[in-house]
Amino acid sequence: MGDQGAQAGIEEGESVTEPLTVMVVDDHPMWRDGVARDLEAAGFAVVATADGVTAARARAAAVRPAVVLMDMQLPDGNGAQATAAVLAASPDSTVLVLSASAEREDVLEAIKAGATGYLVKSASAAELVDAVRATAAGQAVFTPGLAGLVLGEYRRIASGPSDDRAPEVPRLTERETEVLRLVAKGLSAKQIATRLTLSHRTVENHVQATLRKLQLANRVELTRYAIERGLE
Repeated sequence: MGDQGAQAGIEEGESVTEPLTVMVVDDHPMWRDGVARDLEAAGFAVVATADGVTAARARAAAVRPAVVLMDMQLPDGNGAQATAAVLAASPDSTVLVLSASAEREDVLEAIKAGATGYLVKSASAAELVDAVRATAAGQAVFTPGLAGLVLGEYRRIASGPSDDRAPEVPRLTERETEVLRLVAKGLSAKQIATRLTLSHRTVENHVQATLRKLQLANRVELTRYAIERGLE
């Protein structure tokens, strides 16, 4: 009876979902450690911390975290530089900025570097936990007011005057074009992942990369873009 119970316990344990992995990048030890404690208390696995761009790049390459919490003010660079470095070292990671700054330039630099969301440090622990989960699920999370700022900037770029000297529309990879076509058909990321035999996260990364390349704000604009170019 005891052996059967132990075996059942093992089988049950094997079905438990692995905790979401997170890396915290911030140059203030007390803040960094406090955020790490809050995340671990919420069930996340904080697999690394870093205090600057160089350390963030090296540790992201080593541990490949699902989500990176990124400060904007770092001793050897800024959060945008660190975001680009982390995503180059660990392409499957997603970056959520957590910064004291809500300045327009900081927000836009971070998003253009590849961050998928931006929170200011006045957010509560519960808001942070929800934001990390949403970021891991492929959602863009912003402190209220900042999403409108980002969308407004993308609209300004999209509606700017034509210029013969303007750069050409960035070229998409074959896989990005394939994912874009399926997005335009109305398929969800999960359905696309099944269709293309990819992971859900990989599909979301392709979608985010395409949004950044085309300077579009969301899936609605992405779908419109695909339809206008006959990709549906």
